[in-house]
Amino acid sequence: MKVVCFLPCRAGSERVKNKNTRQFAGVEGGLLEIKLDQLCRCNIIDKIVLSTDDQKVIDISKQFGSRIRIDNRPPELASSDASTDDLIRYTGKIISDPHILWTHVTSPFTGEEVYNRAINDYFKFIKTGKYDSLMSVTPIRVHVWNKKGEPVNYKRGEVRWPRSQQVDPMFEVNSAIFINSRENYIRLEDRIGLHPFLFEMDRTESIDIDYEDDFLLAESIYRFKQFR
Repeated sequence: MKVVCFLPCRAGSERVKNKNTRQFAGVEGGLLEIKLDQLCRCNIIDKIVLSTDDQKVIDISKQFGSRIRIDNRPPELASSDASTDDLIRYTGKIISDPHILWTHVTSPFTGEEVYNRAINDYFKFIKTGKYDSLMSVTPIRVHVWNKKGEPVNYKRGEVRWPRSQQVDPMFEVNSAIFINSRENYIRLEDRIGLHPFLFEMDRTESIDIDYEDDFLLAESIYRFKQFR
């Protein structure tokens, strides 16, 4: 079974200017070129719906052939005022295929192998009936306290400062991968179902570029990996 990939890529990034298409670690087409190359190498992805209002995004995508479908996103969904919830409802309307993988160009280390593993896990686990979707997460084993000044993920009365390996993990949603059925998109208006399988990724795989510092750090790691 295959999935359709939804890749949102609007113009007008505010925190990192032109983050989708500016040169990244010597790659002329930037994060978008890297991501499209990764997705096109994944044969379990049937097609890639690239939702954009940016002509430069469209121009870069032309080198990747017929698997790319351009969705000319409406202006009201391309503004900074549009919410993720608005875009989720829109996605369920423009894609008719039964299974949707939502990802972002800002996860440059989420590559072909990770996507293949996630998609295979999705189909494996939804068959059990225990899960209805998949969401990528990064395990965090740190001492977490709430705003009341209380430890959240360990009991202070037992061990005041347990080793990190002994701390119950918490899971950060890293926004690299969401896989859900179109049926759930329509019924729940969400990119996950009621019982998502938590797909664990390591810290490098799940790096998400949200700020300028993230961009510069990811560039350094990407260059390092290229020349190892």
